Amino acid sequence: MAVVEREFRRESHADPRVLRAVFSNTATAPLWLLARLYLGYQWLIAGWHKTVGDDRWIARDGPDGLALKAMWERATAVPRDGAPAISYDWYRDFLGYLLRHQVYTWFAWVIALGETAIGIALIIGVLTGFAALAGVFLTFNFQLMGTASVNPLLFIVALLIVFAWKVAGWIGVDRWLLPALGAPWRSGRCVRRFRKHPVPDPGIDATLSHA
Repeated sequence: MAVVEREFRRESHADPRVLRAVFSNTATAPLWLLARLYLGYQWLIAGWHKTVGDDRWIARDGPDGLALKAMWERATAVPRDGAPAISYDWYRDFLGYLLRHQVYTWFAWVIALGETAIGIALIIGVLTGFAALAGVFLTFNFQLMGTASVNPLLFIVALLIVFAWKVAGWIGVDRWLLPALGAPWRSGRCVRRFRKHPVPDPGIDATLSHA
């Protein structure tokens, strides 16, 4: 047991200087601003086309999500000749399950509004890390469906922004929002102030007053 504890003792290893300079230094904020604007524009345009216009996915006269249904049907189709669009059977079965239960009628709203929200959040730099992570998740699913296009590039850019979440939104709302909210492992100014002066629960106060 002592050997295991000695071999797997807790140690803290610092990141290389070049990684700290790129992902944790506010001097690189202009670089991340350009990456944010590019990625945010791509997501905003994608979501905008799904939200408004004649080819929109939602708020139509007929059932919503028919475009998403067609996309899933094309992705899950297995041709007689050649390779299918989806390489993983488990993902094809998953989309087939969503099709059978007509999930596309409401999931189209999630994608259309989600892409628009991701684009806006990245452009103004609010909760940049979460927005980029949501973009990574969506892009990953599009790639699993066999949709290439610019998705690999968007995936890489979004992943880099996730790594640089501390400074990616420095030229944006996150410059003031992140210090106020903090992180799960470190409370921000607003959270610390709330803990020092918690808001009383009226229900508890009423119960105590009649005790």
